[in-house]
Amino acid sequence: MGLARSFQNLLLVLALSSAAASGEASRRFWVENDTFWKDGAPFQIVGGDVHYFRIVPEYWKDRLLRAKALGLNTIQTYVPWNLHEPEPRSWEFKGFTGIESYLRLAHELDMLVMLRVGPYICGEWDLGGFPPWLLTIEPAIELRSSDSTYLSLVDRWWGVLLPKVEPLLYSNGGPIIMVQIENEFGSFGDDKNYLHYLVEVARRYLGNDIMLYTTDGGAIDNLKNGTIPQDDVFAAVDFDTGSNPWPIFRLQKKYNLPGKSAPLSSEFYTGWLTHWGESIATTDASSTAKALKRILCHNGSAVLYVCHLSLFISAFHLHFLSIILFLNEICIQMAHGGTNFGFYNGANTGQNESDYKADLTSYDYDAPIKEYGDVHNAKYKALRRIIHECTGIPLRSLPPEIERASYGLVKLQKVASLFDVIDNISDPLKVAFSEQPLSMELMGQMFGFLLYVSEYQEKHSSSILSIPKVHDRAQVFVSCSHGVLRNPRYVGKIERWSSKTLQIPNLSCSSNVSLYILVENMGRVNYGPYIFDQKGILSSVEIDGIILHHWKMHPVSLTAPGNLSKLQPIIQMTDAQASEVSIYGDSENKLHDVSFYLNEGISEEPAFYEGHFHIDSEFEKKDTFISFRGWNKGVAFVNNFNIGRFWPAIGPQCALYVPAPILKLGDNAVVIFELHSPNPELTIKLVKDPDFTCGQ
Repeated sequence: MGLARSFQNLLLVLALSSAAASGEASRRFWVENDTFWKDGAPFQIVGGDVHYFRIVPEYWKDRLLRAKALGLNTIQTYVPWNLHEPEPRSWEFKGFTGIESYLRLAHELDMLVMLRVGPYICGEWDLGGFPPWLLTIEPAIELRSSDSTYLSLVDRWWGVLLPKVEPLLYSNGGPIIMVQIENEFGSFGDDKNYLHYLVEVARRYLGNDIMLYTTDGGAIDNLKNGTIPQDDVFAAVDFDTGSNPWPIFRLQKKYNLPGKSAPLSSEFYTGWLTHWGESIATTDASSTAKALKRILCHNGSAVLYVCHLSLFISAFHLHFLSIILFLNEICIQMAHGGTNFGFYNGANTGQNESDYKADLTSYDYDAPIKEYGDVHNAKYKALRRIIHECTGIPLRSLPPEIERASYGLVKLQKVASLFDVIDNISDPLKVAFSEQPLSMELMGQMFGFLLYVSEYQEKHSSSILSIPKVHDRAQVFVSCSHGVLRNPRYVGKIERWSSKTLQIPNLSCSSNVSLYILVENMGRVNYGPYIFDQKGILSSVEIDGIILHHWKMHPVSLTAPGNLSKLQPIIQMTDAQASEVSIYGDSENKLHDVSFYLNEGISEEPAFYEGHFHIDSEFEKKDTFISFRGWNKGVAFVNNFNIGRFWPAIGPQCALYVPAPILKLGDNAVVIFELHSPNPELTIKLVKDPDFTCGQ
């Protein structure tokens, strides 16, 4: 092992001498003789995926330093279009979207960057990174295609993004050595004109010196459909740790130009994603390290690139000497996963679009650098040891551990039922009326929840509600249209992945029945043929086979949940109030309504709950997790920051990560939007450690 490494070092010295003598040692990164070169010398990439948009900006430097201490010299990150252009021509490049600051920080830390600019990124991110307003365009555009309208919008987006990227290219003094276009397109389609157009736009803004690359699965059809070597675009492959890399690399070479096929698999999975309702996905540290060693230490020479997996067999000529080195570039997916804060988690489908599975809020991914930055785990230590053993990269000191705190139990109180405050939290300019239900996107409600309201005439027996197509989860409520209480009764749910009918009991109303359907967008599909994933009610709604018309739709705004306590107080119906109901006219039916609500379901309602905890000093402000054991399903906010979705009723995630920068000295407010019944104790617990054991 030592002799092989010494021999390799000798070759690198010879390469440097040769390059310097020929005047090639300028600031440049390229591929030649099936080898990656940087500044005139063969270069070993050791990289990892660290996504800026899944980390609070205050922790960007910390996570990059932990990646560097793992042995990495390169990071890889996607650029999600939907974060940077949330509305047409409305651009965001600050805070979580401060990509230029992130890239400059990587440069300051002497780390190179492989940038995946899309426009489609996948990444277990909502709609694969596409802005959902693309789904509102009429006639409907064809995503990831040569559709002229789609291409014009991509051109507009890249016309803003790429000029910001261009000064940060390696040849211009920055950290970016490679730029990926699209992502795994060969698994989706074969529209070569689309790929050629992306290359044309990229070259227009970035020039001809930057190395562009594609990534596709290591199979013939994927590479045939997704690569464009004639445009001088490098073709990388990806595959899992159980695959034999060498036959795949031989196949990869057929889809690169001669001499330009340094074998690179850009996704090496140290873990895997998890959907709600599944057991948490994990990979054994020892077996992962062994798989990595088989790649990095093959024939005693290796280049580790930790971001998604990347392996290289590099051949280069030094004057009279022709030597083949097995330089194995590895990208670990993920080096650090992070968190799907807010509503940005993605989702997957199976055989059809109804076979829907949403991703967790946590994107820990069982990565070596944990969601909360921990590196004192078996996987990090094992991979760090292998990287050092196979590449000779010196071990750096680990950054100090980020401390976490348990703030204990926090008592909450109910602030309001959703139905109490719906008029206050729905922008009156966005409330709409329509004969048929409209999608969330057409309502301008790109994320979260939309409340649909209509009426129907009640029969003497129960009724059957049918919603053939709802994305993704509908909670159904009913009340008499002129009942005594505001809050409707919960009668059940209709989910995208299960039954599409629901029995509604007879209410014995003297008037029509009001029907309320609260629909949750649980995250758009980010991969596969069903990516055009609109949300809300996407079909007619029927009661006993009769289509309902005359819909009123309320977008549910959750931008400032901390202000809910300033709205109208909750009105509790007491026995005394019930006794004051008028005995005239239809008093019998009204009294029946009151009894019905008091006894049969008033607690099963979407409602807001608020609690507070105090931090006395800066020293006490530390990372924490909020445990939602005993709660059902909903969304949580800390100091008006959306920390994500919770669903302990099915698990496996029980607790949500709260980074210290979200907290503040003094009073800290937690607001929970619970969709069903709350924890009977009305408490949450702030704890030190994550918990992935709910619903087991």
